[in-house]
Amino acid sequence: MSLKVNICGIEFNNPVIAASGTFGFGKEFAEYIDINKLGGISSKGLTLHKNLGNKGIRIYETAAGIMNSIGLQNPGIEYFIKEELPFLETKDAVTIANLGGHSVEDYVKGAQMLDKTSVPIIELNISCPNVKEGGMAFGTNPKKACEVIEKVRKATKKVLMVKLSPNVGDIKEFVKIAENSGADCISLVNTFNALAIDVDNKKAVFENKTAGLSGPCIKPIALRMVYEASNATNLPIIGMGGISNYRDCLEFIMAGASAVQVGTSNFVDFNTMINIVDDLEKYMQKENLNSLEEIRKII
Repeated sequence: MSLKVNICGIEFNNPVIAASGTFGFGKEFAEYIDINKLGGISSKGLTLHKNLGNKGIRIYETAAGIMNSIGLQNPGIEYFIKEELPFLETKDAVTIANLGGHSVEDYVKGAQMLDKTSVPIIELNISCPNVKEGGMAFGTNPKKACEVIEKVRKATKKVLMVKLSPNVGDIKEFVKIAENSGADCISLVNTFNALAIDVDNKKAVFENKTAGLSGPCIKPIALRMVYEASNATNLPIIGMGGISNYRDCLEFIMAGASAVQVGTSNFVDFNTMINIVDDLEKYMQKENLNSLEEIRKII
């Protein structure tokens, strides 16, 4: 029996990965859990230069989930390489560098910098707003999605994981765009665009009006999108969206995911991912499974 999974030639000890933006760079959580027991860690979203993020309220709790408007606050790629990556290199969990940007040029330069490091996988976050063209996210515009993926593909030899936005009409279209533009694997879904209103002050909760919704409330929709994506491509898929326990994880695997990312639930219980790994082992023993591949994409 083995929980190991292989994604694009890279072996993970198990399919449980800390989702970008929910785990920092691992140091804070390492004080409470053994992060060597995780399959992987996707870094906080990185941009070419240091970013202070959005003003005002950034986190807002909603029914069965949270909304966030962090605005890609991060110390920049150079700082990550010098100050954070050495720590991650000492851990058994596979390091994934989540790359954001507000222009194609930023994405390309960032990919070139990361290409010179030990990081095996770049997770390309195309949900970022394109500041040069009115703020529409790269990942909701087919032409721009194609352009940024193709140019980043040329800028790095690393495994390229493209993180897709759910805020599109047909996720299958963007899965094919990613595949045809050079993606090695796909992660989905990112947060859903949502709105919260402060009725007492008669205004939107967030400065930018809308924000990203995540947590258990989005799981059924995220699961459906992973299922659709798995039937649109043979590329490995890393599923996410509201995963709180091992049964949620199994649902995504049965829908076609090779691995999963866990995010919002880490804020509720920092042991969530460790519990999922332990419970997956018990499930495999109970079901007499040698590998999770035996039940992947069975529906």
